[in-house]
Amino acid sequence: MSNLEIFAVLVNVLGVWLTARRTPWCWPVSVVAVLLYVWIFYDVKLYSDMLLQVLFAFLQGYGWWRWRTGRVAEGKVRIEPLPLRLALISLAAGAMLSVLLGAGMAHFTDAAVPWLDATLTGYSLVASYWAARKFVASWWLWIALDAVYTAMYYIKGLPLTAVLYAGFILLAIYGLRAWQRDLVRQPAPGRPLEASV
Repeated sequence: MSNLEIFAVLVNVLGVWLTARRTPWCWPVSVVAVLLYVWIFYDVKLYSDMLLQVLFAFLQGYGWWRWRTGRVAEGKVRIEPLPLRLALISLAAGAMLSVLLGAGMAHFTDAAVPWLDATLTGYSLVASYWAARKFVASWWLWIALDAVYTAMYYIKGLPLTAVLYAGFILLAIYGLRAWQRDLVRQPAPGRPLEASV
């Protein structure tokens, strides 16, 4: 456990808490968090996860832009249920990316756990896309992914990061419940929304 890991954990907790609160500032905070983990994952040879953090930095910008367009009156983003067709397409894309990335990491690198790391990376991109699109189902996928991440980080000697991801499970459950509750309470789509700032 390093000072860098401790700082990265604190910034990550703040980012997920802001996401659960549906506050658009979650995105720039999360950029800092993912960039810190690029270095951490490089050190433990989780190269797919390292690549994921780089991609996350770009996805944070996309998420921030998406969330700034579609806020409801109380300043929170409008959330949506995930359409079945998009869910199936997204999950298939995650599977294809996982296989391609896993094969590349297993064949061309000394990655510690190439297939598991690649699978988690593929589906984390799906969950991030769903979150950026403001789909409630993103929380379900994060809960499943974070459970597996917790075990992997513990085994790889990142105990504080394992605790962080166990905490992410709790934050994801909180986010899921809050978004489900707010989905029922938010104004109907036809009603005027607050202009984005």
